[in-house]
Amino acid sequence: MKTEKVQIIACGALAREIRSVIEANGLLHLAVTCLPAIWHNHPERIVPGVDNAIATARREGFSKIFVAYGDCGTGGALDRLLEHEQVDRLPGPHCYAFFAGTDRFAANAEEDMRAFFLTDFLARQFHAFVVKPLGLDRHPELRGLYFQHYEKLVYLAQSDDDTLDQAAREAATFLDLAYERRFTGYGDLTGSLLATAQI
Repeated sequence: MKTEKVQIIACGALAREIRSVIEANGLLHLAVTCLPAIWHNHPERIVPGVDNAIATARREGFSKIFVAYGDCGTGGALDRLLEHEQVDRLPGPHCYAFFAGTDRFAANAEEDMRAFFLTDFLARQFHAFVVKPLGLDRHPELRGLYFQHYEKLVYLAQSDDDTLDQAAREAATFLDLAYERRFTGYGDLTGSLLATAQI
């Protein structure tokens, strides 16, 4: 029996992890299109971008489409689009939730109310996605203003990588926050992709 191809429309910040799950599980019928990760700094771009990607996938003949995003700051607009298009997405409001596991993340909500989160991607890209967009490279004195309500930086680690751990520690020091590392692996991402792969 021929396996139908599935189009995954993904946030670029998840590209490495999604490709890892695909390779580890032989899910070669999953095709991945990644949209710019920097759109997280401009969430108004996510819904039009996903809408265009869905239209492209349908023109290309994909019978099944899955969106690898959380709500990601769209205020429910992404869910409204996906309900209209009858397309599923990853569970939870953002990647921190589905990497940690949505139930566990919700259970820790009170404890983590004043936490700033990093993933592997953000540990690698801290300067490009946090420091530079906030102008902290030019005006480091703004750190206290932007982060005055945070108490700790929590690194949700997808991998055991000493280099990334060090980068996350340095980010915490830069922001003058306490540091905590939690190994999550890929959390709910793997199960969601495996479920999507079933035709």
